[in-house]
Amino acid sequence: MYYMICSQDVENSLALRLQTREKHLARLQALTSQGRLLLAGPLPAVDAENPGEAGFTGSLVVAEFDSLEDAQKWADADPYLAAGVYQNSVVKPFKKVLP
Repeated sequence: MYYMICSQDVENSLALRLQTREKHLARLQALTSQGRLLLAGPLPAVDAENPGEAGFTGSLVVAEFDSLEDAQKWADADPYLAAGVYQNSVVKPFKKVLP
C-alpha cells in the first residue's frame, strides 16, 4: 500500500537541507530503484519553481511500504530529521485514484 509522508521544516532550514541533501536523496533513490516511489519533492516557501533563499517549508513523499509501521520507521530514519531540518512528519495511508 502507498503511504504519504508529509514533513514540516523548522524555520530557516535551507542551510541544513543543503548540507544533508545527498543522504536524503540517496534514500529516495533506493525507493525508486525498488519501484516503490510514487512521488517526492520539497514544498517551496514561495510560489516559485526555484524559491532561492526563501527555501522550503517541508517535503512530501508518497511511497509503497508493507505497513503504516514500516512507513513510519522509514520516515523516522530520514537524514533531514536527524540533521534538524524537519520539525515533524505525518505519515498516513494513501490511496492512489488518479491518474
